[in-house]
Order: sequence, then C-alpha cells, then structure tokens
Amino acid sequence: MASLLQPDRVVYLVRGEKKIRAPLSQLYFCRYCSELRSLECVSHEVDSHYCPSCLENMPSAEAKLKKNRCANCFDCPCCMHTLSTRATNIPAPLPDDPTKTAMKKAYYLACGFCRWTSRDVGMADKSVASGGWQEPENPHTQRINKLIEYYQQLAHREKQERDRKKLARRRQCMPLAFSQHTIHVVEKYGLGTRLQRQRSGAPISTLAGLSLKEGEDQKEITIEPAQALDEVEPLPEDCYTRPISLPEVTTLRQRLLQPDFQPAGASQLHPRHKHLLMKRSLRCRKCEHNLSKPEFNPTSIKFKIQLVAVSYIPEVRIMSIPNLRYMKESQVLLTLTNPVENITHVTLAACEEEDPDDLNSTAKVIVPTKELVLAGKDAAAEYDELAEPQDFQDDPDVVAFRKSNKIGFFIKVIPQKEEDADVMVSFKIRHDFRNLAAPIRPSEEGAETTAEAIWLTHHVELRLGPLAP
Repeated sequence: MASLLQPDRVVYLVRGEKKIRAPLSQLYFCRYCSELRSLECVSHEVDSHYCPSCLENMPSAEAKLKKNRCANCFDCPCCMHTLSTRATNIPAPLPDDPTKTAMKKAYYLACGFCRWTSRDVGMADKSVASGGWQEPENPHTQRINKLIEYYQQLAHREKQERDRKKLARRRQCMPLAFSQHTIHVVEKYGLGTRLQRQRSGAPISTLAGLSLKEGEDQKEITIEPAQALDEVEPLPEDCYTRPISLPEVTTLRQRLLQPDFQPAGASQLHPRHKHLLMKRSLRCRKCEHNLSKPEFNPTSIKFKIQLVAVSYIPEVRIMSIPNLRYMKESQVLLTLTNPVENITHVTLAACEEEDPDDLNSTAKVIVPTKELVLAGKDAAAEYDELAEPQDFQDDPDVVAFRKSNKIGFFIKVIPQKEEDADVMVSFKIRHDFRNLAAPIRPSEEGAETTAEAIWLTHHVELRLGPLAP
C-alpha cells in the first residue's frame, strides 16, 4: 500500500515550471491540458474565511479588518487548545438590600485540556455568556499605528514616482493632442473608471499624473525617530538568588504567540482570539481552469470540482519486494489500478541511457514488453457474484493476478550500485485516456461520437529499499 502508508515509495514526475517528484495521491490532473499538476505549479485563490470552532463565515474584507481572527472564540494561551465558556453561581449583594446576598450566574473561560481559566490571570467574570472579554491594551499601539501609516504613505509615494517615470518614457511617443485639456475631459466626464476597468493595474491617476503636483495635497505624516536610552532599569537585587519556579515561567512558544506583550510569567498570559482558516481553490496556470474548488459552506467538506490525479491516472503500487542483491536479478511484484470506467491499455518502457528525467536510478529494470489491459472500474462488480469475468488472455509470466480493475505484474530489477542507500528504479508508463471534458464534435450523420483517446506518458520512480546483507 505505497499510496496509503508509504506514499513516498512511488512518485510521479510533474513537468511544470520546475520538475517535481511527488506521490500520485498529492497531485492533480488538468483535463484540458492533459497534464499532471502539483501544488507548486497551480494558482491558489482564497474563496472564504471561516472560524474552525464556531464555523462563522466572513468575507475577506471583514477578515482583514479583524486581523484574520474570530471575535467570539479564544485559544488557551498555555496549550493553544480552544477555550470553552463555563458557568458558575457566585453570591452577589441585592440592589435593594446590600446586607443580603443572592446567587447569581457568572461565566468565565476554561480550558478542558490543561485546566487553565481566565480567573488565573485576574480576568473578571461576565454576567452573560456571549460578548467581548476584557483584553489587555498594548502600550505601544499608537507608535505602531503611526509607523504603519508612515510606511503606507511612503510606499504610495514610491509607486507614484515609478508611474511618473514610466509615463516620462512614453511622453516622446504621445501625440500633441493628448494634452492637459484631454486629461481634464477624462476627469470631468468620468472616463477614468472605464479606462481603469480596461487596464487593471494602471489607475487613471497615473494618466492624470503628468503634473508633478499630484499627492501634494495629502497630509504629510511625520514620525519621531526612536532614541536610545543611556540609563536602563537595574536588575532586582534578588535576581540571581531568587529560586525559579518553572511552571510560572512561560515557554518560548507561548511568548512568540503573543508578540505584542511577550509575557515572561504565566500570570500574564491572556487568551488569544482564534485564527481563521480559509477555503481555497486551485487553478491551472496554463489554461486557467479550476482543478479544485470547495463548497462555500464551511460546514461542508465536499468539493464542487476536485480533479485529483488518482481519479484519472493508473496508479502503480509496490506489493512485494524480494531480497535485492548487487548485480543479481530479482523479481518485484507491482500492482496497477485503473481509476476510470473505460478499459485502459498500458505500455511500460525502460528509460533510455541519456534520459534527462532519469536522475536517481541505481538499478537496471526490465519491464514487460507486452501491452497490459486494465478492466474499467465498476463499483458494483465486487458485490456481483454472478458476473462473468472477462477473458483478457494474460501471460502468466507477466501478469500474476487480476481482480476487477487491478492487476499484479512482475518487473525484473538488477541493482547496479553497491551502496547503503535505497535501490531506485525508473520507467515510463504510457496509457490511453479519453477526455470527457473536451467538447465532442457531432458527426455528419447525427450519431453520437465518443471522445477520442489520447496517449499520455508519465515518468515513475520506485524506491525499493536497501540491498540485502
């Protein structure tokens, strides 16, 4: 079960922007390009943000405003598990008669894993279960916001300078009719929105920015430079003599999870808002078709589009490996599974000597020369005892067994290097594929025509383990 328990034993080569070797279970197949795709050669698009605890869905603008955190759910600052709201009864004085008390419900946050509670850090209990909790204020918030505004203005100014330099190069090619009057007409009658829609990435402010006075009416943001202090606070007298209690000292992970405070003691830990997760779509960069698109609802784990490679490409698995010895021929049993419903014809071929894809082979492989025929996938065939098996006239020296859409076949391996590293073999697998996603042209007689079969070739590498002693 190389694809389930040890997925890195059998890898397929993906020829994208860069060559990547990955298990078939981690790859995608583009039906329009008829090529394998990995996570490195696809475009990632964020569909939605949601909280993994309360499953609240929010748009990207709101998630950015909330710093990608949920407003209602919290993480434990000690063990990072989700905090739950607990209720308890506490005595409270009556408003009419302060001398008398009555039981009143109070709510606090508690961790069911490490038993941390919000009372450990002195957070006041709440009278209602929902709503915001008291959060510590960062004393450097104003300074940080000032720096962010300053660098945003600086980045905007640098972008305007780059746009002006681009327009300065084109000014020699501009006609005399494109003057300040033309720019005034564009701004007056609202043609800028149309131009901006036609040329995304080139705003109309760039076209109107021929004058160097643009941006001067904006308020200048200045920041005070940080000053180094000559005198620092001295260490307490008992710094080196006070015994250290490790449970009261925060770990490095706990401090880095709260970079705005970096608490040194466990009594300073406060709950943090839970990070949002996202649902993303994968798109082929070559044809821009979707390879994976989940459903929008965060409670659903289904996909609208999921073009995983194991649903279209025959999968090679390692079934049994004998004792491999240096310069001796061994017979390895592999399985080949057909994931589609049509009969698939597979041809195996050894790599040539100067093959640029064959970089890791340490053994010579002899593959069957005959064509292997795989039956179509039938989910009901396993439970149908009366179904007659198809006769494919298999060669017993090549095909060890056949069961439904899977066959077992032999390959011969001769290790060529006497090393402690694992024995690696490579070969090519060529099979036919009927692209049902491509548009089918109707015939002249009006009869329905099936999709034409195309032949695909993949480079497969197997890691068979070390040599026998």
